[in-house]
Amino acid sequence: MEKNTPKQAVQMVTVDQDEAERRLDNFLLSRLKGVPRSRIYKMIRSGEVRVNKGRAKPDRRLCSGDQVRIPPVRIGVVEPVRRGRDSARWLEERILYEDRDVLVLNKPSGLAVHGGSGIAFGAIELLRMLRGEHDKLELVHRLDRDTSGCLLVAKRRPALRRLHELFRNGEVQKCYTALLLGNWKGGNLIVDEPLLTTQRRNGERHVKVSADGKQARTRFVPQQSYAGAQLTSIELETGRTHQIRVHAAHLGHPVAGDRRYGAENDRVVSDFGLQRLFLHAATLVFESPKGDRVIRAESPLDEDLTAVLRNIESGLTGAS
Repeated sequence: MEKNTPKQAVQMVTVDQDEAERRLDNFLLSRLKGVPRSRIYKMIRSGEVRVNKGRAKPDRRLCSGDQVRIPPVRIGVVEPVRRGRDSARWLEERILYEDRDVLVLNKPSGLAVHGGSGIAFGAIELLRMLRGEHDKLELVHRLDRDTSGCLLVAKRRPALRRLHELFRNGEVQKCYTALLLGNWKGGNLIVDEPLLTTQRRNGERHVKVSADGKQARTRFVPQQSYAGAQLTSIELETGRTHQIRVHAAHLGHPVAGDRRYGAENDRVVSDFGLQRLFLHAATLVFESPKGDRVIRAESPLDEDLTAVLRNIESGLTGAS
């Protein structure tokens, strides 16, 4: 549950060496957790945020010793999840498909697939709370924390082994919906570029196109054009870490709202109210573990994403 706290006082923050070279917008996002991205961009545009007493743009790179003025702002506080079945009941309405062997969850953006690294509960832990001890739930694959949509879970060990085999053999159809930045030219496009995963100083994984990487193949199918953006259907033929995001950025059409591989100036975030990564796992098609039928799970776009598309179509700003 989310509640509002009183406004914070004005903060004067000195940038230290660890935060040097960070963009101003990302610096603020890390300090003002719970504040919508659109509100942060509005504060920067209006001059409420100052760097060394002067106005600054969102993409300004901060230097060690810079003084950043952060204005008073209400911060939404998310109450901690209480352990127990009742705290996971909200997931029931997000289950897209379930039978004796498998479960497909419509995972919301912002929920990690599993706990760890400071995250108490992920999707799999919450599902185990919900279902109890009789189901031996295991993740079949992964989705990035910021990606929403179809997440496949096995309920029995034999089903898990069979589903892993299907994924390894490329026999699972995975289709995503993304809003890519820029004006798309031409039709369908296949990107077949190897991807290399490295570790950054803080332990985060970073992926880049490299001849030293693993083979990766992504098919982009444009669906709907907007001014400066393209709603796109994306089919994965391999399942590498951050594959869609890196291949999209490699094309020069990064995913809207991508803070790691995205554009310096993302108008969908600053002008149309996008507050998350616009990447959604829309469809999963796979043979049942018993091989007796084909299962198709579909997840519609979340309301927060369709609202952004409406803003773009109408030319209305989503900033608050």
